[in-house]
Amino acid sequence: MFTASTLSGGKPEQYAQLLDQARGLLDGERDRVANAANLSALVNQALPQLNWVGFYFYDGTELVVGPFQGLPACVRIPLDKGVCGAAASSRQTQRVADVHDFPGHIACDAASRSEVVVPLFKGERLIGVFDLDSPVPNRFDADDQAGLEALAQVYLESLA
Repeated sequence: MFTASTLSGGKPEQYAQLLDQARGLLDGERDRVANAANLSALVNQALPQLNWVGFYFYDGTELVVGPFQGLPACVRIPLDKGVCGAAASSRQTQRVADVHDFPGHIACDAASRSEVVVPLFKGERLIGVFDLDSPVPNRFDADDQAGLEALAQVYLESLA
């Protein structure tokens, strides 16, 4: 059962609480769009200093915007462009302290300064990416990366 609550403690404790909330929110639902929409809203409300939280889904050729919270976004992202494309292509989370220093960065929102993108894979199959932007440089640290990767895993498990 889903229960929203204010997060407390240090970052690891806050992400553990957020994981519990995400599990409750996604429990029993298998629709990828519904779960992406609710997870985006949950994370956007729970974590400070974000200006975009959402998903891009792989359509077999490129990443296509999915459910998100924030300003309108770039609709399509080639796998060889931007932070999202780098995460999808490399199969590794991309944590960027200043997006202006990232070669090929796609500026969907000019206010974004830092970004973290978690690739979403089921086995060898690319599902898409989980993308978070912040207007604050160097907003995301190793604790954020670990917590967001765990949230992405909960999302992927909901699709099973």
